[in-house]
This record gives sequence, structure tokens and C-alpha cells, in this order.
Amino acid sequence: MKQEMLDFVKEKTAALIAAHSCSAEAKAAAEKWLAAVGTAEEAEVTKAYIAELEADIMPIDGLIAFAGSEAGVGVFGAELAKSILAHAKEIKAAGAAYCDCPACAACKAILDKKAELL
Repeated sequence: MKQEMLDFVKEKTAALIAAHSCSAEAKAAAEKWLAAVGTAEEAEVTKAYIAELEADIMPIDGLIAFAGSEAGVGVFGAELAKSILAHAKEIKAAGAAYCDCPACAACKAILDKKAELL
């Protein structure tokens, strides 16, 4: 992997770890990947990291469904759920395929480089 690509993925990985919306599983996978960079385990850990990112990134339709549900209201509260729902519909109309929260944005940026990482 070229140094420029490595630096980019490290930067996005740090952003993912710092994101309030990052799941515990994604954070653990990100930390494990950072620790494995430059080691004999890097290729194997990279595959697991990519798989975790693919599992965690929220498709926009899933976000819309969740934010508009009673479960979403239970997690976010009524006002925030309403705001998230409106935002999700707006970015979907603009062509977004995924949630744009900090964690999902970092996941997408890394997944966009998947072919180069694997």
C-alpha cells in the first residue's frame, strides 16, 4: 500500500474512532487495524476491518426507517428523530446512499478505497 493511501486510511480511521456515533465493534476493529499496520497480520486484519465497516455503515433507507420508527424516537427522542429523518430524506434526495454521521462518513471514505486496501 502506498504511503499516501496508508496516511489517508489512518486519518479516516482516527476520525472513525473519535466519532460519537461509532459502534464499539467498529472502534475495536479500527484500533486492531491501526495496531496491525506494518506487521505480518496486516492483510488479515485489514480484511476483518473492511468486513466490520461494511456491516456497520448505515444505508440511507435504513436510517430513514429507523429515525421514523418508535425505536428511533426511543433512541434519539422525538425532536432529534424528526430532525434526523428530515435530514436523511434530504440527503437521499440529493443522491446519498449512506448516513452522513461522522462514523458513517469515515466508513464510506475508507470503503471507497477498499480495492486498494485489499
